[in-house]
Amino acid sequence: MSNFKFVMVSAGFEHGGNVTHRHLDGHPELLVYPFESQLGSRNFNDFLASVERVQYRYPEFPEGLRPAELYEHMIDEEAKTFLRKRNGSKFKDADLDLIEADRQAAFAEYLGDADFYPRAKVIEAFFRATFAAWKNYYVKPREDMTYVGYSPAIGIDADRIVRDFPDARIIHIVRNPFSAYRDTKRRPFPQPLSKYLITWNIYHSTVEMYAKMHPKNVRVFRYEDLVANKEKFMREVSDFINVPFAETMLYPSWNGVEIKESIAPWGTVLKSTEEYNEAVINELTEEEKVQIVAGTTALARHFQYDNISYLNKYYGA
Repeated sequence: MSNFKFVMVSAGFEHGGNVTHRHLDGHPELLVYPFESQLGSRNFNDFLASVERVQYRYPEFPEGLRPAELYEHMIDEEAKTFLRKRNGSKFKDADLDLIEADRQAAFAEYLGDADFYPRAKVIEAFFRATFAAWKNYYVKPREDMTYVGYSPAIGIDADRIVRDFPDARIIHIVRNPFSAYRDTKRRPFPQPLSKYLITWNIYHSTVEMYAKMHPKNVRVFRYEDLVANKEKFMREVSDFINVPFAETMLYPSWNGVEIKESIAPWGTVLKSTEEYNEAVINELTEEEKVQIVAGTTALARHFQYDNISYLNKYYGA
């Protein structure tokens, strides 16, 4: 288990993390996790615990756990719901041929028998076991392929990830808060705007700090650049994660099959187009727009959103 190539996609909510994740699917050298990779465990608690739900954080494990217990400690809600109660999963129609008992057995086999399991080994076993058990994955996994996961906001734990995986790559997606907030309002229980703006600032300023601390491992990408020029954006992503550019990166897919209509249920951002990204801003009220400008201008200008035509009227001098 020494040649483990690991990429995590991070983002704020409705920032295009799922969209980016789906655009990486189909690449011949990437093993892309089928849903969100919710690695978090309930044992982790820090000063950011009130900001983000624990399933989206990087885990901590108590000492002395056996492989079966470690497997259960990772929340992995989307995959486990699909595998255990498919009718209760929003992905119930997904063509995923994977038996959880096979994944659990592969997980235990990768870990082996030991008195202590380092966290990095547990995370590696989690990803390797998933693809070992996934019977209808569109390509046969090879040892030289790169594993790709996605978990909203996990970039705020970049320092701990890099500690475990010194060669890991973390792709963090920032999206303008107007479009992002409009899309998050589709959720059954959307955050109040004030809370959303606070977390928008926390997520992106924190990951920007880690990008400066770990430039080889962490990079912030603007979602607006993805929808404006997908090939340029994806060539930059390819270079960062050390894989060749592939044409499959120009469209969203699942298990190698192009998603031609709405990206839902894999994400609340419904279309990966610039027209959509701009149009949804006009669905906000003027009061919401004023509050967003007040709460995000400093950081938005840092990410040069004042240089984007449809955002300049909000962030220009």
